[in-house]
Amino acid sequence: MPAFTPDSGQAWVRLALALLIGSIGGVGMWSVVVVMPGVQAEFAATRGAASLAFTLFMLGFGAGGVATGKITDRFGIVPAMGVSIAVLGLAFVLVGLSHTLWQFIAVYLLIGLGTSATFAPLMAEASHWFERYRGLAVTIVASGNYVAGTVWPPLVNWGMQLVGWRTTHVAIGVFCTATMTLLLLVLRAKIGDEQVRDHSSAPPPRVDLKLSTNALTVLLCIASISCCVAMSMPQVHIVAYCGDLGYGVARGAEMLSLMMAFGVVSRIGSGFLADRIGGLRTLLVGSLAQGFALLFYLFFDSLTSLYLISAMFGLFQGGIVPSYAIIVREAMPAREAATRVGIVIFASVFGMSFGGWVSGVIFDATGSYAAAFANGLAWNVLNLVIVTTLLFRGRGQLAVA
Repeated sequence: MPAFTPDSGQAWVRLALALLIGSIGGVGMWSVVVVMPGVQAEFAATRGAASLAFTLFMLGFGAGGVATGKITDRFGIVPAMGVSIAVLGLAFVLVGLSHTLWQFIAVYLLIGLGTSATFAPLMAEASHWFERYRGLAVTIVASGNYVAGTVWPPLVNWGMQLVGWRTTHVAIGVFCTATMTLLLLVLRAKIGDEQVRDHSSAPPPRVDLKLSTNALTVLLCIASISCCVAMSMPQVHIVAYCGDLGYGVARGAEMLSLMMAFGVVSRIGSGFLADRIGGLRTLLVGSLAQGFALLFYLFFDSLTSLYLISAMFGLFQGGIVPSYAIIVREAMPAREAATRVGIVIFASVFGMSFGGWVSGVIFDATGSYAAAFANGLAWNVLNLVIVTTLLFRGRGQLAVA
């Protein structure tokens, strides 16, 4: 096989395969959101208890991202992805066999582990395939998560109405295992001997934020937790929120799908932006816009306004999480890329899981989501403070066009 060239046609083929894998494997994050009201009703559970399934999914997703990131840095993306696929398929089947709420919740931890390699490690891997279009490549791979959020919620809702949530989970497990294995075999053929790369000749980081790698990692983790607590409120609870307002779960699933569809646009657009102004400035733009969108949820709750706000929220916040992966690649050594991205994404999914759970608890305590939206706004402000601080530390050297 000839030597691989970054930004080549071969790189774009790999990117397309990675996007497909992420779009299929990202189902777990959205299946739990759609079935949560039905599971809550079946087991006569509180909203907070039912939300724990999403919390455990996100914790598994984050911890698995660190583990599969280390595997990717050492052995390549194919072995890491192979492990994830096996765990994902088995876990979906086990959910279909669960007969108590706590079994359902516990197995969603495994689904999170199985989903993990489709996000942070795959973003880090794609960043090595490109130089000129690195930001765009990372956000395209990250868009797989939102493509999943666009396609899967209506399908899961349809399956749940037709055959129940248990059989739907089993069918998803079989489908994901078969299709993702096939795509992984094709990706393996495209990667070939380049599977484990030598980072000794990699260029140094593009920007210096005058912080150690560990200190920067900690700050990025705190920033990602705070923005994702804010992000989780609409993403995790929009389906249940619509049910509470009397619009029905199906309307909520449609809003979630719409949110994710516009999130794809946002993610790809943020990639173009990051290749011109850098990851930190792109993160600042996304965080400001996300806070603006959250304000609208506080003041409007008609059916039409919720569709419009959900579309706006997706358009504004979609590029936030991939920006962290871009910042890692701009400011940290390439040899640690998948591991460091995995750590920061773990922090972001901890924020999502905590935010999803605490929003349910706030709802149980107040009988309303108004306080939960306000809580999200407060966390968003913390994110803006950290990002602005980092921008001042790196001023004058962050534009990469």
